[in-house]
Amino acid sequence: MEKILITGGAGYKGIKVTEKFLGEGYKVTVLDNFMYGYKPILHLIQHENLEIVNHDVRSKIGQLKDFDIIIHLAGISGYPACAGNPYSANQINVDATRLLIKSLSKSQLIVNASTTFFYGNSGVECTEDKQIEPVSMYGTTKHEAEKIVGEHDSSISLRFATVFGISPKIRMDLMVNDFVYKAINERCIVLFDGCSKRAFIHIDDAAECYLFAVQNRDKMKDKVYNAGGENLSYSKLEIAENIQKHIDFKVIDSGVKDNDMRDFIISFNRIKKLGFIPKKTLDDGISELVKMFKFYKYNSHYKVI
Repeated sequence: MEKILITGGAGYKGIKVTEKFLGEGYKVTVLDNFMYGYKPILHLIQHENLEIVNHDVRSKIGQLKDFDIIIHLAGISGYPACAGNPYSANQINVDATRLLIKSLSKSQLIVNASTTFFYGNSGVECTEDKQIEPVSMYGTTKHEAEKIVGEHDSSISLRFATVFGISPKIRMDLMVNDFVYKAINERCIVLFDGCSKRAFIHIDDAAECYLFAVQNRDKMKDKVYNAGGENLSYSKLEIAENIQKHIDFKVIDSGVKDNDMRDFIISFNRIKKLGFIPKKTLDDGISELVKMFKFYKYNSHYKVI
């Protein structure tokens, strides 16, 4: 039975990845500093193949030789979070990744969580061979981390499309999640650069992609892969219009440029040729988010009764 270490395993995507590997019979160790709390992982505590380590990746992790595979998810994600915490973004996304790589032997596989974010505002189809010119702290730190991981003898970097969908640790800064929440609670979505386009992937398919990479490591190692599907490319306006099929709300075009500059088409041919094709649609994600946000209030306090 292979042993897997998942850094950031209690986060939005990390929880789903942890569930996926436990379900496939792997022995999993989650390493997380639990800065967002312990609750998201409590439903997994009783699993016999799960161990949990409360640790910050900025400090030396210690003994890693017992792990066959490292899934590296720990990091500060997204444009706003990195722009607001540039020092921490560099420490966690770059320096901690370098520290982790130095602790691995040549035979240990690392699967790195990268991003399509740093393709920026290209407006053209982007393959893995496209020259990267990051336009933000998030893009810069994630690209630097990807290069560091690429220096390891056994590595795979997955450049994920924008993730959406439900997780025990929900993220509200992701476009589809945020749009559905606003549509239900504010009855209005204001668009900035409404025609700008990007690719998306449901969180369940993202978790499946990590398993796919591990199971196909001999074919995939030492390369970078755009992770997503060609049928999930939408503009902001198209996302809003799809949500309107489920609930009634108003869409307003602000006519203002977005500081988060992303407008591109992604080529997923490299990973598709190996057999990975996302199963869940945008409508699947919207349906479950609508169901959730009809009762769930983000950052709500306990009611006094």
